[in-house]
Amino acid sequence: MRIRTFDEYQAAYNHSVEDPEGFWAEIAQEFQWRKPWKKVLQWNFEKAETKWFPGGKLNITENALDRNVRERPNYPAIIWEPNDPNEPSVTFTYKMLHEYVCRFANVLKSNGVQKGDRVCIYMPMVPELAVAVLACARIGAIHSVVFGGFSAQSIADRINDSACSIVITSDGASRGNKQIPMKDTVDDALIGCPTVKKVIVLTHTRTAVSMLKGRDVWWEAEMKQVTSDCPAEEMDAEDPLFILYTSGSTGKPKGVVHTCGGYMVFAAYTFQNVFQYEPGDIHFCTADIGWITGHSYIVYGPLLTGATSLMFEGVPTYPDAGRFWDIVDKHKVNILYTAPTAIRSLMGFGLQPLEGKDLSSLRVLGSVGEPINEEAWHWYNEHIGKGNCPIVDTWWQTETGGILISPLAGITKTKPTYATLPLPGVQPILVDENGKEIEGNGVSGNLCIKFPWPGIIRTTWGDHERCRTNYFAAYPGLYFTGDGCLRDEDGYYRITGRVDDVLNVSGHRIGTAEVENAINMHTGVVESAVVGYPHDIKGQGIYAYVITESDPDHEVDLIRRDILATVSRIIGPIAKPDKIQFVKGLPKTRSGKIMRRILRKIAEGDVSNLGDTSTLLDPSVVDDIKSGALVEVKA
Repeated sequence: MRIRTFDEYQAAYNHSVEDPEGFWAEIAQEFQWRKPWKKVLQWNFEKAETKWFPGGKLNITENALDRNVRERPNYPAIIWEPNDPNEPSVTFTYKMLHEYVCRFANVLKSNGVQKGDRVCIYMPMVPELAVAVLACARIGAIHSVVFGGFSAQSIADRINDSACSIVITSDGASRGNKQIPMKDTVDDALIGCPTVKKVIVLTHTRTAVSMLKGRDVWWEAEMKQVTSDCPAEEMDAEDPLFILYTSGSTGKPKGVVHTCGGYMVFAAYTFQNVFQYEPGDIHFCTADIGWITGHSYIVYGPLLTGATSLMFEGVPTYPDAGRFWDIVDKHKVNILYTAPTAIRSLMGFGLQPLEGKDLSSLRVLGSVGEPINEEAWHWYNEHIGKGNCPIVDTWWQTETGGILISPLAGITKTKPTYATLPLPGVQPILVDENGKEIEGNGVSGNLCIKFPWPGIIRTTWGDHERCRTNYFAAYPGLYFTGDGCLRDEDGYYRITGRVDDVLNVSGHRIGTAEVENAINMHTGVVESAVVGYPHDIKGQGIYAYVITESDPDHEVDLIRRDILATVSRIIGPIAKPDKIQFVKGLPKTRSGKIMRRILRKIAEGDVSNLGDTSTLLDPSVVDDIKSGALVEVKA
């Protein structure tokens, strides 16, 4: 499974293209299966149907836990670093984690959870979040983790879409100097969620919470009533493992479904090879388990490889901007995997937070969530890696399950801002607007993948047609990533950003329609249009053009704040616009379509290059927006 030289990479890549089924079957055989698969692969991109290892029986937790308990019981599986640096960190060995997961799996069963049931998990970054995820997988329940920063409405939407029967949460959460009322938010969400029968509440911040008789139970009390004997449920390779919601170009988030067998093989293979994990390494991925990065590279990928995964509850700037470097120093971290947003934010504090911090344990640096800009790449390389650590600039998506294009640490020659080369088994192509392949090097186009890999999305929960339309209909016979891409003279890939109506804010995908829907729910708002614009820290900021019923001139700041509060309540603070410009009209075609291209240019400050506006219903609207944009201030 492990590639160690560039020649081995090329040989593996060629094998994976010439005989994909043979290639992945060899890798899959390194895992523990209860019954062999009947076929390696069935696929039809026209129908958006892919199956890997169908008929093969397994349980992913037997590969992530039981196997490691036999081989390395006292090896650290998860190291947890709390938000407060004065509190002690906690280490779970594979034996301890296995026992904890089995006990909590029995708690789920005693609360009525069965194979195939959906379980919503809304928790802070505590070890119990990983335990809850693995306990669901242990008994064949389908976990749906919701990021702890989302609002009650966002939680309710996700619970109702997949008809979750149970919610796992905590009394509260600590992030930096903020206390977040997790259980209160869940209570607000559940007002409109009739399918939820039980809520399991972890004591974490000792915040006072309301507990409803018959529905709400305490995690700790339930754990005392069960044993740690919980045989793993037998699953088919194509049984769903989890649902993870991601923003789409329509207002409703879509539930991306990943299955047990293919996801397992792909998460482990990519983790092992991209990061070149060595036994004894401490792997620190700074993401939240509420996002796909946390699923694949905090929980499943590392544990399937028998690695040590470091989980951090807090934020990089608390109690000061040296927190990441304190953690690296304290735990002798070898692999650091973080987001360009975090790097850019920490750059702003200068080099003082790095003083006195021993970063010599670092061997590999990683970047995820969005393309890393050149300035951040060089700062990361020079000041964190000291010029000695390869940077793996990874490109992938919620829908891909794992990394598709990335350097292999220390093996692939890196190039700032480039994701470089595809992993074995990944066959990218560039196409023009008509779907015609653009061949050769020194070209750019829309990035598609022409052959399935084991971690590919299987469906969108409850709406397979949406999956087909979103990913497989734009260019028949291809998976469309939604990203533009450049392939340089060396054949290296550089992602140039979204080509659809999805923004990438701090590495998190947010649909413009989702934000517009939230803004439009604010009283007094007639219509809105949202676009992205370059942001020094976040990569992309959110720029909202808003039409109100009455002239907001006298109360501009108040209305702005009200709109921000509305978006926070409906989606979460992560989706708050950075700029709100009040306008009298929006540039629309005669058929009523908003010309976002024009709004994007104005938001970017490129008002001299707006193209032909004569086809608009009212071209004068553009001049009004331009004049307002020049004096725009941050919301």
